[in-house]
Amino acid sequence: MPPWKRTLAIMVAVQFNSAMGFSVIFPFLPLYVKHLGSTTGLSIEVLSGLVFSVQAFTMAIASPFWGVVADRFGRKLMVMRASLGGSVVILLMGFVANAEQLVALRAIQGLLTGVIAAANALIASVVPRERTGHAMGLLQVGLWSGVSFGPLVGGVLSDAFGFRMTFAVTSVILLVSGLAVWIWVHDPFVRADHAPGEGLQFVHGWVRVLSNSKLTCALGLRLLVAMGRATLEPLLPLFVALLAAESAKVGTLTGLIVGVSSAASIATSVTLGRLGDRVGHGRVVVWCAVAAITAYLPQSLVTGVGQLLGLQALAGASVGGLVPSLAALLARYSDRGDEGCVYGIDNSVQSVGRAVAPLLGAACAVWFSLRGAFVATSVIFAAVAVMASRALPRAVAKGRR
Repeated sequence: MPPWKRTLAIMVAVQFNSAMGFSVIFPFLPLYVKHLGSTTGLSIEVLSGLVFSVQAFTMAIASPFWGVVADRFGRKLMVMRASLGGSVVILLMGFVANAEQLVALRAIQGLLTGVIAAANALIASVVPRERTGHAMGLLQVGLWSGVSFGPLVGGVLSDAFGFRMTFAVTSVILLVSGLAVWIWVHDPFVRADHAPGEGLQFVHGWVRVLSNSKLTCALGLRLLVAMGRATLEPLLPLFVALLAAESAKVGTLTGLIVGVSSAASIATSVTLGRLGDRVGHGRVVVWCAVAAITAYLPQSLVTGVGQLLGLQALAGASVGGLVPSLAALLARYSDRGDEGCVYGIDNSVQSVGRAVAPLLGAACAVWFSLRGAFVATSVIFAAVAVMASRALPRAVAKGRR
């Protein structure tokens, strides 16, 4: 097996373990906020939005710096930092006394974590460019396998043992993931010699990346897709509770819905990533964005959990093509040696989307209703379809290597 294939196989497994760990807490996080209560008088909807958005906001600040560090000191180190740092912070979340303390720890989590960006940078640096779509698709299989399994486990654990015990389980999972990277992942990175003081001039790397029009186009689409995916995060458990008023297993039902959506993403990610390598990732992005619109808009009208489950599965299948295709475009358009910088900026851009979107969803819930957030999500994916149809076909044709 070529070294890059072995590294890819190991990182897919690590991605699964890390994604499962981080996603265990998703189904009940808004319910945990409600359980803790507020000392400042903020509403549950606003605090639920903050719990999701503040982590993304701090990650948006920290990610470009971690990307530069990855290019200078190696990408394996960054995967370990994200996993082990997340293990410590999430363990502390099980001991908070109010929702405001939880928000503060989520902010610290954003500063320390970022496994997905670190894994993308590592794989982009070792995989041949003509195989990036396939490789990113496999990474998404690991990611969404963990995301589909983790929420279901988290929902069952929270319903059976309470919220706080689930944070301890999550911490152990992330600890195992970080140790696995340390022991088994080989990073072929060789540190280059730099002139004195050159390490402080990291801004030049950001300028070089952002001056590439192909990269900025792909990054803009990554921002919109991240917003579309995150708008419903703080509201989905509350919406499930509304639909299943007679059920006490809201955490389990939410975990099942998130898990089915992620499973649908798994089913399409490798196939659509490989298809993008052949026909152009721009076409795949447009098709999947249109599919996302048809999946999210009807969710504003559902009257039962079963209807929501089916439409969330269709939404997950569409996202399964969007994410690896855009990640592959970033790899193809970036220069060798800039992978850490590119995916650091990418993670920052996506984090901005994840920071803004939950607040947008919370605003829709407060001003209109929970159902209004689904309409807002479909509008975001409509913007993705329009932007991709106008910009990506020409960019893909020029950018193939």
